[in-house]
Amino acid sequence: MRSLIIKMTESLYLTNSYLKEWEAEVVEINNGKFVVLDKTAFYPNSGGQPHDEGIILRESDGIEFRVIYVGKFNDKVSHELDKEGLKVGDKVKCVIDWNRRYQLMKSHTATHVLSEVIFREANALVTGGQLGLDKCRMDFSINNYDLEKIKKYVEEANEIIKKDLSVSVEFLPREEAMKISQVSKLAKGLPESIKEVRIVNIGDFDVQGDGGTHINSTSEIEKIEFIKCDNRGKNNRRIYYKVK
Repeated sequence: MRSLIIKMTESLYLTNSYLKEWEAEVVEINNGKFVVLDKTAFYPNSGGQPHDEGIILRESDGIEFRVIYVGKFNDKVSHELDKEGLKVGDKVKCVIDWNRRYQLMKSHTATHVLSEVIFREANALVTGGQLGLDKCRMDFSINNYDLEKIKKYVEEANEIIKKDLSVSVEFLPREEAMKISQVSKLAKGLPESIKEVRIVNIGDFDVQGDGGTHINSTSEIEKIEFIKCDNRGKNNRRIYYKVK
């Protein structure tokens, strides 16, 4: 059954990446097990950061529903559950799989540091990437392939991480955000549809427009571990790494 309620989801993860549990209400259900809540901290799959997992607990009877996928569609965050049963109006308690989320947060912040190092050293922009629990990858555009230089970029990023830089978030109108030099390290830039830009600041080292979850300080990262680098064509390189 599909409800007629039209309501944007309040995305709690945008302002508090450390929120692990919260209460919410079911406002829409599609095909039995695709659930929209009035507010959520489950991160939807986007921007190279995988979706969160966890559980949704119905408060009336304690029945648990496992969250197996999260996506965002037309400003609504849809949670795919492992079974049907929730109804519109149900009050629920949500709990994130924190170990999974926290690893992705560390990896995301580390990736920002690494992308800034590569930009400063090689004037290279990011052309793609994917965070993972066991390893991450980042594609960037650079003319000359030099494996030793790329390994050095990782070493430089680790030196920056050791500085215990604080990570903060702010929201700026697009016009104001675009005045920031290299507010996006993406070759394709920020989508035109974004009118308010969420800015992630890593100390005074890096400023990027970004919608993902991050840690509060680089001290929470042990290090970036280089795995390998692939030469993927004329100007495209792909680096694989692990964040501890």
